[in-house]
Amino acid sequence: MEPLPTPCPADRIPDATGMDAFEAACKEAKDQRVVFIAVEQQGPRWAVKADALTTPQHTIDSTVHDAVREAVALLIRSRQIRADSSAGPVEFVLHAVDSEGRARELAAALHAALYGDLEPLTRAVPPVS
Repeated sequence: MEPLPTPCPADRIPDATGMDAFEAACKEAKDQRVVFIAVEQQGPRWAVKADALTTPQHTIDSTVHDAVREAVALLIRSRQIRADSSAGPVEFVLHAVDSEGRARELAAALHAALYGDLEPLTRAVPPVS
C-alpha cells in the first residue's frame, strides 16, 4: 500500500470494504503513524471512518472537535447521515452516506480537519446561516 498524504485527498482515501481491506488500511495507518481514514460500502450506502488512535502523538484541539461535532450534527439534521453516526473524540463514523463520491468528499474533509485545516470541512458541510 502506498503511503497516504496527510491530509489525504478524496481520490486517495482507502476503500476499507470487507474485513481484510479494513485491517490492511488500519495497519497501514498505524505503521505510518497517521490518522486512520477510510470509506466503506455498507449495502447500497457508504460509511466514513476515522480514528486518531492510530497515531498516539497526534492531538485534536477543541476548535477542531467543535467544528467536527457541528458538521456531523448538520449532516444528521439534514438526513445526509444516520443519527447513530459519531463525532469523536478520537473515533469518527458517518453512517449511510448516499454515494461513494460524497463519502470520499466527507472523508477528505474530515481528515483535513483532524490535521487542523477546517476549510475543506466548511466547504463540504456549509454552516447554516
